[in-house]
Amino acid sequence: MGHDAAGRRGPLRLIPPIVVIAVGKGRGSAEQALYDRYAARLRPAPRLVEIAEARGTPMEAKRREGAAILAAVPEGATLVALDLGGADETTEQFAARLARWREAGRLVVFAIGGAEGLDAAVLARAAHVHAFGRATWPHLLVRALLAEQLFRADSLLRGHPYHRTGRPGG
Repeated sequence: MGHDAAGRRGPLRLIPPIVVIAVGKGRGSAEQALYDRYAARLRPAPRLVEIAEARGTPMEAKRREGAAILAAVPEGATLVALDLGGADETTEQFAARLARWREAGRLVVFAIGGAEGLDAAVLARAAHVHAFGRATWPHLLVRALLAEQLFRADSLLRGHPYHRTGRPGG
Protein backbone atom coordinates (compact mmCIF):
# COMPACT_ATOMS: atom_id res chain seq x y z
CA MET A 1 0.00 0.00 0.00
CA GLY A 2 1.13 3.53 -0.63
CA HIS A 3 -0.18 6.93 -1.57
CA ASP A 4 -1.05 8.15 -5.03
CA ALA A 5 -0.28 11.63 -6.34
CA ALA A 6 -3.43 12.97 -4.63
CA GLY A 7 -2.42 11.46 -1.28
CA ARG A 8 -5.05 8.68 -1.34
CA ARG A 9 -4.08 5.34 0.15
CA GLY A 10 -4.20 2.31 -2.07
CA PRO A 11 -1.98 -0.02 -4.04
CA LEU A 12 0.82 1.79 -5.79
CA ARG A 13 0.35 1.81 -9.55
CA LEU A 14 3.66 0.89 -11.08
CA ILE A 15 2.50 0.60 -14.66
CA PRO A 16 0.31 3.12 -16.50
CA PRO A 17 -3.38 2.65 -17.31
CA ILE A 18 -3.54 0.37 -20.34
CA VAL A 19 -5.91 -0.28 -23.23
CA VAL A 20 -5.36 -3.16 -25.65
CA ILE A 21 -6.90 -2.67 -29.08
CA ALA A 22 -6.84 -5.98 -30.94
CA VAL A 23 -8.21 -7.16 -34.25
CA GLY A 24 -10.36 -10.29 -34.01
CA LYS A 25 -12.69 -11.88 -31.51
CA GLY A 26 -11.08 -13.98 -28.82
CA ARG A 27 -14.17 -15.01 -26.88
CA GLY A 28 -14.13 -18.68 -25.95
CA SER A 29 -10.60 -19.33 -27.20
CA ALA A 30 -7.76 -20.81 -25.18
CA GLU A 31 -5.67 -17.75 -26.09
CA GLN A 32 -8.32 -15.42 -24.65
CA ALA A 33 -8.47 -17.47 -21.45
CA LEU A 34 -4.71 -17.09 -21.07
CA TYR A 35 -4.96 -13.32 -21.75
CA ASP A 36 -7.73 -13.05 -19.15
CA ARG A 37 -5.68 -14.99 -16.59
CA TYR A 38 -2.77 -12.54 -16.72
CA ALA A 39 -4.83 -9.39 -17.29
CA ALA A 40 -6.87 -10.14 -14.15
CA ARG A 41 -3.65 -10.02 -12.09
CA LEU A 42 -3.09 -6.37 -13.01
CA ARG A 43 -4.73 -3.54 -11.07
CA PRO A 44 -6.53 -2.13 -12.86
CA ALA A 45 -6.83 -4.78 -15.54
CA PRO A 46 -6.16 -3.55 -19.08
CA ARG A 47 -9.29 -2.65 -21.02
CA LEU A 48 -9.62 -4.81 -24.13
CA VAL A 49 -11.19 -3.31 -27.25
CA GLU A 50 -11.79 -5.81 -30.04
CA ILE A 51 -11.91 -4.64 -33.65
CA ALA A 52 -13.77 -6.76 -36.20
CA GLU A 53 -11.63 -8.49 -38.82
CA ALA A 54 -12.10 -6.65 -42.11
CA ARG A 55 -12.97 -8.29 -45.39
CA GLY A 56 -11.45 -7.69 -48.81
CA THR A 57 -8.00 -8.14 -50.25
CA PRO A 58 -5.18 -8.41 -47.69
CA MET A 59 -4.21 -4.76 -48.32
CA GLU A 60 -7.81 -3.54 -48.07
CA ALA A 61 -8.39 -5.52 -44.87
CA LYS A 62 -5.20 -4.19 -43.29
CA ARG A 63 -6.12 -0.61 -44.24
CA ARG A 64 -9.66 -0.93 -42.83
CA GLU A 65 -8.44 -2.58 -39.64
CA GLY A 66 -5.81 0.13 -39.25
CA ALA A 67 -8.40 2.88 -39.63
CA ALA A 68 -10.60 1.19 -36.99
CA ILE A 69 -7.64 0.86 -34.61
CA LEU A 70 -6.70 4.52 -34.99
CA ALA A 71 -10.32 5.59 -34.49
CA ALA A 72 -10.37 3.66 -31.18
CA VAL A 73 -7.20 5.29 -29.77
CA PRO A 74 -8.18 7.93 -27.20
CA GLU A 75 -6.81 11.41 -27.81
CA GLY A 76 -3.55 12.06 -26.00
CA ALA A 77 -2.78 8.36 -25.49
CA THR A 78 0.64 6.85 -26.12
CA LEU A 79 0.19 4.31 -28.91
CA VAL A 80 2.42 1.23 -28.93
CA ALA A 81 2.23 -0.95 -32.03
CA LEU A 82 3.05 -4.62 -31.60
CA ASP A 83 4.80 -5.57 -34.82
CA LEU A 84 7.45 -8.01 -35.99
CA GLY A 85 9.63 -5.07 -37.12
CA GLY A 86 9.59 -3.38 -33.72
CA ALA A 87 12.16 -3.09 -30.95
CA ASP A 88 13.02 -6.42 -29.36
CA GLU A 89 13.54 -5.38 -25.71
CA THR A 90 14.37 -7.33 -22.61
CA THR A 91 11.75 -7.57 -19.91
CA GLU A 92 13.73 -5.07 -17.84
CA GLN A 93 13.78 -2.57 -20.73
CA PHE A 94 10.05 -3.06 -21.30
CA ALA A 95 9.34 -2.52 -17.59
CA ALA A 96 11.46 0.63 -17.52
CA ARG A 97 9.61 1.99 -20.57
CA LEU A 98 6.24 1.32 -18.88
CA ALA A 99 7.47 3.08 -15.73
CA ARG A 100 8.47 6.16 -17.77
CA TRP A 101 5.04 6.28 -19.40
CA ARG A 102 3.40 5.98 -15.99
CA GLU A 103 5.55 8.84 -14.67
CA ALA A 104 4.45 10.93 -17.65
CA GLY A 105 0.82 10.27 -16.66
CA ARG A 106 -0.13 8.91 -20.07
CA LEU A 107 -2.70 6.31 -20.99
CA VAL A 108 -0.89 3.60 -22.95
CA VAL A 109 -2.66 1.85 -25.84
CA PHE A 110 -1.23 -1.33 -27.34
CA ALA A 111 -2.36 -2.13 -30.90
CA ILE A 112 -2.42 -5.72 -32.14
CA GLY A 113 -3.16 -6.23 -35.82
CA GLY A 114 -4.99 -9.06 -37.50
CA ALA A 115 -3.70 -11.82 -39.73
CA GLU A 116 -2.19 -9.29 -42.14
CA GLY A 117 -0.46 -7.27 -39.41
CA LEU A 118 -0.73 -3.54 -38.79
CA ASP A 119 -1.31 -0.91 -41.44
CA ALA A 120 1.48 1.59 -42.12
CA ALA A 121 -0.74 4.38 -40.75
CA VAL A 122 -0.83 2.67 -37.33
CA LEU A 123 2.94 2.16 -37.35
CA ALA A 124 3.46 5.81 -38.32
CA ARG A 125 1.18 7.06 -35.50
CA ALA A 126 2.81 4.83 -32.86
CA ALA A 127 5.13 6.42 -30.30
CA HIS A 128 6.85 3.05 -30.03
CA VAL A 129 6.86 -0.18 -32.04
CA HIS A 130 7.52 -3.30 -29.96
CA ALA A 131 8.21 -6.89 -31.00
CA PHE A 132 8.04 -10.13 -29.04
CA GLY A 133 11.11 -11.48 -30.80
CA ARG A 134 11.55 -12.08 -34.51
CA ALA A 135 9.13 -14.99 -34.75
CA THR A 136 5.68 -14.58 -36.28
CA TRP A 137 2.96 -15.10 -33.65
CA PRO A 138 -0.77 -15.71 -34.15
CA HIS A 139 -2.53 -12.43 -33.39
CA LEU A 140 -4.70 -14.00 -30.66
CA LEU A 141 -1.61 -15.41 -28.95
CA VAL A 142 0.03 -11.97 -28.99
CA ARG A 143 -2.72 -10.81 -26.61
CA ALA A 144 -1.68 -13.47 -24.10
CA LEU A 145 2.03 -12.67 -24.57
CA LEU A 146 1.31 -8.98 -23.96
CA ALA A 147 -0.74 -9.63 -20.81
CA GLU A 148 1.97 -11.90 -19.40
CA GLN A 149 4.70 -9.34 -20.16
CA LEU A 150 2.64 -6.56 -18.55
CA PHE A 151 2.20 -8.72 -15.45
CA ARG A 152 5.90 -9.61 -15.47
CA ALA A 153 6.90 -5.93 -15.83
CA ASP A 154 4.57 -4.95 -13.00
CA SER A 155 6.02 -7.73 -10.81
CA LEU A 156 9.56 -6.64 -11.65
CA LEU A 157 8.81 -3.01 -10.77
CA ARG A 158 7.25 -4.13 -7.46
CA GLY A 159 10.25 -6.30 -6.60
CA HIS A 160 8.03 -9.40 -6.63
CA PRO A 161 9.88 -12.70 -7.23
CA TYR A 162 7.71 -13.72 -10.24
CA HIS A 163 10.40 -12.36 -12.57
CA ARG A 164 13.81 -13.95 -12.28
CA THR A 165 16.73 -12.25 -13.98
CA GLY A 166 19.09 -14.50 -15.90
CA ARG A 167 18.72 -18.11 -16.86
CA PRO A 168 18.15 -20.99 -14.45
CA GLY A 169 21.38 -22.74 -13.59
CA GLY A 170 23.41 -19.88 -15.03
